[in-house]
Amino acid sequence: MVTAAPPVPGPGFIAGLVVSTWLDTASPAGNVAWMLIAHPPPRRPGETAERVEGCLLGMAGALGLRAASGRVPDIGERLSVRGPHLVLDYGHPDFCLRAPRPSVRWAEHVLAGLPVCLVIGLDAIASGAGRDAIEGYVDRSTARDRAYMGATAVCRP
Repeated sequence: MVTAAPPVPGPGFIAGLVVSTWLDTASPAGNVAWMLIAHPPPRRPGETAERVEGCLLGMAGALGLRAASGRVPDIGERLSVRGPHLVLDYGHPDFCLRAPRPSVRWAEHVLAGLPVCLVIGLDAIASGAGRDAIEGYVDRSTARDRAYMGATAVCRP
């Protein structure tokens, strides 16, 4: 039996995501721009951890991300500039995900054409988590293979 891939979620789900961007300047590989997408614990009527995970897996599949334990794939240029915003084409036919006010250094790095390490974490994360909590989350999620990753960049006209 062939199972269908989870659907790519729409704006109702996307609005509840925790999205964080940062520039790792201590990496042995040089500066690395990161973008984490995760979800807080279920809180809406009818929302379950299983449904949230299915939606996140739908996004990961549409983006071509792979499990963190594997090689990080190049998923192509999925970021674009729309007015003053950077947005991610996450595979939905009608909607994109806006990067939440990235730092000037992160934006400069990305707009220079350098790659972004995109991570979708399957475990819940608190809204408003600080940098230490986010870095710990990424470390735990990737070690437990509960994260999907890919390298992306800004579309060049």
